[in-house]
Amino acid sequence: MTSDLDTNALHATPAALTPELIALLRGVSILSSLKDDELRCLEGVDEMHLSEGDVLIRQGEFATHFLIVLTGRIGVFQTAPNKHETEIVAYSDGSAFGELPLLANMPVGGSLRATQPTHLLALDEEAFWHLMTTCPHVRKAILGNMAQRFQKYQSMTLHQEKMASLGTLAAGLMHELNNPGAAAKRAASQLRQNLERMNELGMRLSRTTLDAEQKQCITELKQHAMSAHRPVRMNSLEQSDAEEELASWMEEARIENAWKLAPTLVSIGITSRELECARQEFPPDLFSDCLGWLEALVSSMSLVGMIEESIGRITDLIHAVKSYAYEGKGARQSINVNDSIHATLVILAHKMREKEIVVEREFDDSLPVLQTEQSGLNQVWTNLLDNAIDAVGHHGLIRIKTWPEQRTDKPYILISIADNGPGIPLECQPRIFDPFYTTKEVGVGTGLGLGIVARIVEQFGGTIRFSSEPGHTEFLITLPVAR
Repeated sequence: MTSDLDTNALHATPAALTPELIALLRGVSILSSLKDDELRCLEGVDEMHLSEGDVLIRQGEFATHFLIVLTGRIGVFQTAPNKHETEIVAYSDGSAFGELPLLANMPVGGSLRATQPTHLLALDEEAFWHLMTTCPHVRKAILGNMAQRFQKYQSMTLHQEKMASLGTLAAGLMHELNNPGAAAKRAASQLRQNLERMNELGMRLSRTTLDAEQKQCITELKQHAMSAHRPVRMNSLEQSDAEEELASWMEEARIENAWKLAPTLVSIGITSRELECARQEFPPDLFSDCLGWLEALVSSMSLVGMIEESIGRITDLIHAVKSYAYEGKGARQSINVNDSIHATLVILAHKMREKEIVVEREFDDSLPVLQTEQSGLNQVWTNLLDNAIDAVGHHGLIRIKTWPEQRTDKPYILISIADNGPGIPLECQPRIFDPFYTTKEVGVGTGLGLGIVARIVEQFGGTIRFSSEPGHTEFLITLPVAR
């Protein structure tokens, strides 16, 4: 099968307007009001008979014909990236279609295939324009159909883009919630073990009579541990040396699990010099239990901090998702553009971590609040950032900058999103905002992203421009603070 509609391969013959064919044409909605002599404008167009399974055109190819189904059924099948095929629409007896991709010179969104024996007429571009110019009633019907179809296309593309954003959001949530959730679960499990160990050591210590000096020594060590709000900062070599020195000292002092206790005690700044006085006050077995209890206390405090941090990350993520999901809901509202971009970055963080991408942010704190009744701004950031993530390699760089500008007595917000990827090919740049246009393989890219971005920015009364060359691609969005 050739890339365009091959009427010869599918047994096309010039149509002769027989009484039987005229009767069939009466069942076509856009032709039903025409008189017999007006139907003569269809004389000589290609008449085709398809068998079940015959393919007219494949997904991603450019339409070249306007089609009228007389009898039978044509299905439009869309192939997803996972090669799964879905029928998205079907045309049966009396349907006429194909004017939108033909007039817009854009690829079809799915493969056209006969799902049962089909009898149809196919008008190439010349025949289509002849029909449009010589039959005003048909022209009116076709343009009416096209307007309705274009509305459906817009609704469909917006729905698909929302679903794509939802998929990105869901993937981000899975990654982002899993990490702190798993960390909190591990910390809680270790905390339980520490509490059991502290209870056991506490019971053993409670059966021992301590003199005043020993009690004072334990109190001072406990106060030292509780006052250490955060770990002591050391470089790797310093920390390793400190742990080795303390562990060796504790082994000499016959402390049980000396090498296990050392890293925790070093983390709060305890050294062998600080423990030397305690060593003089306690017999070895009792001293070992005291240090074991102290290490369990310090470790427990650290684990509580880890759980708090994990829950804090989950809370921040939920806040970001709520900001993302509810942006644009309701009547006129105020949007902090910096917060809106930050929420999207949180959601896409897992993709950036996978490729170890560096993100440089330069958010202007003096940015005015955006006053709008529109929605969908988060989809702009999602598409642009997702494209940038896909474009850059491992250890790539993405720069995001926001700043305010005053133009002709009106305040504007400017947003720049740039990456150091290979750039957009020069031949592709003129069509980069076209609906359905994509440089990715068939079934991989929808081509919806940047078209949707441009439309949303226009709804906000703003503009979007880009520049691209190898090693640098930048999208610049300008939004009026209030329309």
